[in-house]
Amino acid sequence: MIEISQRYLRVADYLENEVGFQKWSRFHFPGLKYNVTMTNMVESSNSMLVTAREFPYIALLDVIQEKMSKWWNERRIVSMSLTSPLTLNRENKLRPRFTGSNSMLTIQLNPIMYQVFDIDRLPCAHAIVAALHARVGVYSLVSPYYTKKYYMLAYQQTIYPVGSQSQWDVPDEVVSQVVLPREVKDRKRGRPKNSRYPSAGEFKKRKNRCGKYGQLGHYKKKCRSEAGSTEGNPPTNMTAL
Repeated sequence: MIEISQRYLRVADYLENEVGFQKWSRFHFPGLKYNVTMTNMVESSNSMLVTAREFPYIALLDVIQEKMSKWWNERRIVSMSLTSPLTLNRENKLRPRFTGSNSMLTIQLNPIMYQVFDIDRLPCAHAIVAALHARVGVYSLVSPYYTKKYYMLAYQQTIYPVGSQSQWDVPDEVVSQVVLPREVKDRKRGRPKNSRYPSAGEFKKRKNRCGKYGQLGHYKKKCRSEAGSTEGNPPTNMTAL
């Protein structure tokens, strides 16, 4: 926050006084946010179904089932091959802390100042030193959601493919319902947009390139450069070097 205040005073004032730390700082957030326990699954699903979402509904469900089955199987194999009580990601993060605790001394810590476990769900190097001094197992201080047991339980179920429609067991109250097609509004001209609109921070202005000389900033039809004049930009087709 100090670095932001030194470079962007108005931004720092907005984040601190108008937005509030609890809405963008992971430390001040009242619950668990981001990192391992929460990721943007919507964005991941959208990128996975860029092509498949144009399919009919049944074909789209088949693609989702196939992809999920593949992921479940891969993670099930990984969970069964683990030799540590923790997942590989958490083990790799905990081990450097354990190594760094060898050069520390045991002192009385203020629990308000050291809240690493409340956010990370992993003991910090100071807590590891205190646990070893008190003869407490370090792995017992880790959240159970990071353990091999929970990892295996998360992917133990089997995802079965959707069978033929003739084999579906549909209740009578569902069969008797009449589903009308949705109301179709007048379509706008041109091809419908499939990709989402980028936010303000994601927008990137596309630069046009001249198809004649390779210059940036204009099309071939609007090119006013003389033949052979590239103004430092190499042509797209160079036959002699």
